[in-house]
Amino acid sequence: MRKKGLAILGSTGSIGESTLEVVRRHPDRFAVVSLAAGNNVARLKEQIVEFKPRFVSINGSARFPAGEGEGFAVAYGADGAIQAATFDGVDTVVAAISGSAGLAPVMAAVRSGRAVALANKEALVMAGPLVMEEARKSGATLMPIDSEHSAIFQSLAGHRKQDLRRIILTASGGPFLNAPLDTLETMTPGQALKHPRWNMGAKVSIDSATMMNKGLEVIEARWLFDVKPEDIKVVIHPQSIVHSMVEYIDGSVISQLSTPDMKLPIAYALAYPERIESGTTPLGMAGLSLDFSEPDHLRFPCLGLAYQALKLGGTASAALNAVDEVAVEMFLKGALPFTGINKLIKRVLDSHDVKAIKSIEDVMEADRVARRESLDAMKFI
Repeated sequence: MRKKGLAILGSTGSIGESTLEVVRRHPDRFAVVSLAAGNNVARLKEQIVEFKPRFVSINGSARFPAGEGEGFAVAYGADGAIQAATFDGVDTVVAAISGSAGLAPVMAAVRSGRAVALANKEALVMAGPLVMEEARKSGATLMPIDSEHSAIFQSLAGHRKQDLRRIILTASGGPFLNAPLDTLETMTPGQALKHPRWNMGAKVSIDSATMMNKGLEVIEARWLFDVKPEDIKVVIHPQSIVHSMVEYIDGSVISQLSTPDMKLPIAYALAYPERIESGTTPLGMAGLSLDFSEPDHLRFPCLGLAYQALKLGGTASAALNAVDEVAVEMFLKGALPFTGINKLIKRVLDSHDVKAIKSIEDVMEADRVARRESLDAMKFI
């Protein structure tokens, strides 16, 4: 059996490391063709020694010392990630570069007709209509790696689209689910980064605390599964065992359950339509307790802002994503209180001049404008 060639974008992050764990378990199935990382060159070098890629990209200020790089090609910056995604011999691109920086390599992979295992939700948040149209043109397949979207994909399998009533995304509620509302103002980055269930990067962890992460997933689901925003519901599920659900018109609800471990959706995406051993601890059913509740929009106003952006359409979601990235960065630096994140997003989104999206340039211009407006609006928060 020919090995499937992989490009892993964001290889030193949590998704990238989990992907390499799956590859490590199945050396007969997968070959790492290219790796793209940020500034963690020390970890990248270890990955190079173990997996022997033919192409490596570094997107940051770090550089390989002179004389290194023998046996593989090296590139830097945003162009390097695009080259990694489209390098000769790549069959599947694991898109795990977080934030807006992941959009360009995802678009390049889609346009080249590669299969894309999508962990970067921002690509569809910012440019969902364009990405899906390019996929239709090129024949590229998009397989979700987010545990929620993977669960939806699995729960839709074998069923007719016309029988779907709604999609139900589950959310853990993050670290502040039960914190008194009057204490949220003073929550620190250290407290917000302590997710009760998942080990994630800083940006995703803060987005989970505000529930903007779930809002971005709502936007992603709208495009990935071609459903109306009003047919996407969010429920709080603190145990993170039910990863999402699909409700059908006859009242049946189909769900996917497992222990919270990203290796499972990664393995599913890489091996689809087959299933392979992922290294995930089996779910023990005896004594299992599952709780569900409606999200409190006073506690999590960012969720409503995501629905607002979807309703506005056009460049609104790109602007939402941009200001969220700025707000999270400011919060982590101590320049913005925790509750200032949603206030900044609302201020910029409410004043955003929504335009139609006809090209990636339209998306990136909206991104640039929203970032500039976010910094200008900081003085009012």
